[in-house]
Amino acid sequence: MRRETRTREAETAPAAETADRPVPAPDDAVPEDRSEHGDVAAIARLRTAGLRRTLGITAVRVALVAVWLGSWELAARNWIDPFYYSMPSKIWERLVDWFTEGTSQGSIWEQISVTLQEAVAGFALGAAGGVVLGIVLGRSRFLSDVCAPFIKAVNAIPRIILASLFIIWFGLGMQSKIATAFVLVFFAVFFNAFQGAREVDRNLVNNARILGAGRTQVLWTIVVPSATSWILASLHSAFGFAIIGAVVGEYTGADRGLGLLINHSQGTFDAAGIYAGMIIITVLALLAEYLLTLLEGRLLRWRPAASGHDVQI
Repeated sequence: MRRETRTREAETAPAAETADRPVPAPDDAVPEDRSEHGDVAAIARLRTAGLRRTLGITAVRVALVAVWLGSWELAARNWIDPFYYSMPSKIWERLVDWFTEGTSQGSIWEQISVTLQEAVAGFALGAAGGVVLGIVLGRSRFLSDVCAPFIKAVNAIPRIILASLFIIWFGLGMQSKIATAFVLVFFAVFFNAFQGAREVDRNLVNNARILGAGRTQVLWTIVVPSATSWILASLHSAFGFAIIGAVVGEYTGADRGLGLLINHSQGTFDAAGIYAGMIIITVLALLAEYLLTLLEGRLLRWRPAASGHDVQI
């Protein structure tokens, strides 16, 4: 009996001591205010790091441009002939003169407006035609095999020759420039849309057909979204091609536009005017690239974020 009593006392003693001791909180039980404070601090650190990186990149870019322009100005004043190579100060004077007093062909804003209208119209028509025909031929092997040699033959024709033909066909107005921009944009978009339609996952298409989806449903729900990344990638360079087509058409023959200004500057040996026209065209292309990047971000919200660091060119 004594042994049983001692055994029971020994068993109940640790339980009583344990009950009297306070139970430690688990490690994961962090107060809500601390957790929220940590999240805010982490977000603030990320924003600060992003701001520092942006400022660093901008500073390096500005430094590179400053070194380039400074070395050009120094070389033009001491070693090279500014009559042929011009200099940044002369180019700036030409830009100021164009935007304050106008050009030999009229207001600079009118020339910019004409070139932009031609480029935008050629871009819209070429992109629409390239997307539609690229997806149709990408989904039909028979049609692609029939049309392949003709598309390759037309694509092999130099664009400057087509620009000359368009001027003969449509005259010196905007129609010939839109046609030139259309040709350049069409092939840039077509090949990407064609490849994007070909790269669609066959398993997704087969599963959709098993579930009863028709051709139209497969096209709009699987093929077009899958090819969107390819198409948008081509649009970034396509608008640059549209501006090139408009300027080349104006350079070949026109009554208004930035290409006409560049052609006139060449005829008068005005190197500063040529560079000034190039700068305006470059600014227009960069603005269009920025707008297309915003459009791409909106249309591709459904796409999961890429792993690693995104590199933009």
